[in-house]
Amino acid sequence: MGHDGNGQLAGTIARVRYEGSRLDVRGPRRRLAGRYIACPGGTETFGPGLEAPFVALLERRIGQSCINLGALNAGAGAHLGDAALLDICGRAERVVLQVTGAHGVSNRLFTVHPRRNDRFLKASPVLRSLYPDIDFTEFCYTRHMLLALKAHDAARFETLREEMCTAWTMRMRKLISGLAPPVTLVVMSERRGKAGLGEDPLFVTPAMVEALRPIVDGIVTAPRPHLPEAARHRAVARALGEAFALQAA
Repeated sequence: MGHDGNGQLAGTIARVRYEGSRLDVRGPRRRLAGRYIACPGGTETFGPGLEAPFVALLERRIGQSCINLGALNAGAGAHLGDAALLDICGRAERVVLQVTGAHGVSNRLFTVHPRRNDRFLKASPVLRSLYPDIDFTEFCYTRHMLLALKAHDAARFETLREEMCTAWTMRMRKLISGLAPPVTLVVMSERRGKAGLGEDPLFVTPAMVEALRPIVDGIVTAPRPHLPEAARHRAVARALGEAFALQAA
């Protein structure tokens, strides 16, 4: 059994919970008044170990309030299931949405925790029949389960991959389409040292992201993860600032 250890990295960073919300997002608490940009996302948006993740850097660059709504291990399902955070996003001038992995979305084969989307809750009868020789009670974390299932039978795993990707696309379309402000997507690839699953956002291909372009205002992709994390966040903030300036021109 394993986990990502993000809680330790983020232990010194204040977390806040806005009124009515059940998600702990990066602090400090901000005033939700006037013009602001809402930035929902997962671990990379939260920025564990960083004094200034891209949300704070973007605010400095453009001189407009940017509200960090990044939550550790949160995926599309966590934000879609939180009406209070959706309301904060709905009242924003813009939304900057981090693309998170397809493994963190509940689907027809397995269910994840509604807020900590890295945590595996249960397998459906369909998944149990697909892997009848696996004891799913051994798994607490989704990555651990997926690694085990792929190692056990890579051919059967493709059925699981297809289901995760389908569910991800449906949830992302629902999330984006439900937001009134224009949405810009941020894609931050990350190698987690988990051999066999690929890099984050897990199972999300460039084609899947590109298919969302007709319903978003733009897509910003961070440099590859060979750069220091702080430099990658600076690059994302710069790219977002330049994109917003072009759109305003």
